[in-house]
Amino acid sequence: MDLKPSEVATVLKSEIAGFAGRMQKSSVGTVLMVGDGTARVHGLDDCMMNEMLDFGNGIFGVALNLEEDNVGAVLLGSDTKVKEGDTVRTTGRVMSVPTGLQMCGRVVDALGRAVDGKGEIKFAPSDLRPIEGRSPSVPERQPVKEPLQTGIKAIDSMIPIGRGQRELIIGDRGTGKTALIVDTFINQKSTGGGDPKNKDQVICIYVAVGQKQSTVKAVVDKLEKYGAMPYSIVVSAPASSEAAMQFLSCYAGASMGERLRDEGRHVVIAYDDLYKQAVAYRQVLLLLRRPPGREAFPGDVFNLHSRLLERAAKLSKEKGSGSLTALPVVETQEGDVSAYIPTNVISITDGQIFLESSLFNAGQRPGVNAGISVSRVGGSAQIGAMKKISGGLRIQLAQFRELAAFAQFGSDLDKTTQQAITRGQRMTELLKQPEFQPVPVEEQVVILYAGSSGLLDSVPLARVADFEKKYLAFVRSSHADVLTALRTEKKWTDALQKKCDEIGQKFRSEFLA
Repeated sequence: MDLKPSEVATVLKSEIAGFAGRMQKSSVGTVLMVGDGTARVHGLDDCMMNEMLDFGNGIFGVALNLEEDNVGAVLLGSDTKVKEGDTVRTTGRVMSVPTGLQMCGRVVDALGRAVDGKGEIKFAPSDLRPIEGRSPSVPERQPVKEPLQTGIKAIDSMIPIGRGQRELIIGDRGTGKTALIVDTFINQKSTGGGDPKNKDQVICIYVAVGQKQSTVKAVVDKLEKYGAMPYSIVVSAPASSEAAMQFLSCYAGASMGERLRDEGRHVVIAYDDLYKQAVAYRQVLLLLRRPPGREAFPGDVFNLHSRLLERAAKLSKEKGSGSLTALPVVETQEGDVSAYIPTNVISITDGQIFLESSLFNAGQRPGVNAGISVSRVGGSAQIGAMKKISGGLRIQLAQFRELAAFAQFGSDLDKTTQQAITRGQRMTELLKQPEFQPVPVEEQVVILYAGSSGLLDSVPLARVADFEKKYLAFVRSSHADVLTALRTEKKWTDALQKKCDEIGQKFRSEFLA
C-alpha cells in the first residue's frame, strides 16, 4: 500500500498527540552468589528491609541483610532457577499474603497459595496484606476478660484462656500438644454453628512449621472429621519446604488472623511450633553470614518471636472489639523449660500450659501439670459458675499429691487425710479426657461440682469415668434446664447448687444400686 508523505505526517502527529509518557522507577541488581536457598545481590542500593525482590522465572525473594555493597536475600522457591549473573529487580513492596473468609476451609503455604488440590483461591488485590504488621498500641487494646473455651476440663477450670491472650503450650515430644490444639478448634464449633459467615463464629488458624506432611494431613483429617475445617485455615510449611518459608509462615498466618480481627471477628491461631521456626530462622541467617549468638541463634531471635506474639490482642470498642488469641507451641527436650527458646517465649506470653511426659505416660491425659502451669489473666477469663466451682481445685490437687506421696511411707492415716486422698483420686480421674471429645463448659461445671462436693467419694475409683458419662447423659435428658441456666446466665446460685445436690444424690443411689 502506498502512502503519501502528508498522510504519514498526519498519522505521526496523531500518535504523538495521544502518547502518554509513563516512567517506572525500579532498582536493578545482579546475582553475585546463590545456594542453599539464599542469594547475594549487588546493585540494589535503595532496597528496603523485608522488601520483595523479583529474580525472574516466577521466583521471588525477601531482603533480610542490607550490607554496604550487597543485599542478602532468601529465596521463596527453588534456587535451581536462579544463577550467578541473573538480573534482580526491586518491587517496592514487602511480602504480602491473601486474607479474608475465602481462605477458610483451605490448606495454603506461606505465600497463601493453595496446596490442598482444591484449585486456586480467588481474591481481590485489596485482600493482600503485608506479613509484617504493626501490633496494636496500648490505647487500641482492652483487658482480656472474655473466655475462650477449649472444651478441656483441666484447662478451662484451672488454666483459663481468654480471647486476645497469648498462652504457651509447652512440653516434650509426644505429650499431646497438637491434640490439645485440635480439641480447642473442634470446640469452637459451638460459638457459631461452624459457619464462618456467622460473626460469632471463632475462626481457627493452624500454622504447621517444620512438621511432617503426614502430621499436617492427620490434623486436617481430624478437623474435617469433626466438622471444624469449614471455619479453619491451615498454613503448611513442612520440613521439606525451604527454611525461609518455615519461619515466614507464622507471620503469614498472623496476617490472615489480623484481617479478620480488625473486622470485629474473633480468631484463635496456633503456631506449631516456634522452636522449629527459630531453627529455620537460624539456618537462614547463618547462611547469610549473620553473626551467631547463644546456641548459634541470631541475636534478634527474641525479637523474632516478640513481634509475632505481640500481634495477638483484644481490640478496644473503638476498634471493633475483635480479638486474636495466640497459642504458640514450644517443644522441650527432657522437660527442660529453662532452655534458651522456651524461656524467651515464656517471658513474652501470658502464661503456659505445661504437658508432662510422666503424667502422660501414667495415663493422665491430657498430661497437664497444674503445679507449674499458669494463666496470668486468671479468673477474669472464666464464667462466674466455673470460677466459683474451680476456685480451690488447683490447691486441692496439690495437697492431694503431697498427701499421696506422704501416705506411701505411713500405714495409719487419720480420717481427714484419707478423705483428702480419696477425693483427690476421684478429681484426678474426672480431669482425664479422651482426645477429640471436648466438653461444653456448662457440663464441665456440673461434673466438677459433683467431684468437689464429695458426690463421688463413695463411687469406686474404677467406675468414676462410667459415672461421669452416665451422669452427664442423665442431666442432659432429664434436667436440661440446669445446663440451659448455666449456659445463658453463667452464674452459680444457691438454688442451682441445691438442685444439683438433689440430682446428684438421686443419680448416685441408682448408679450404686
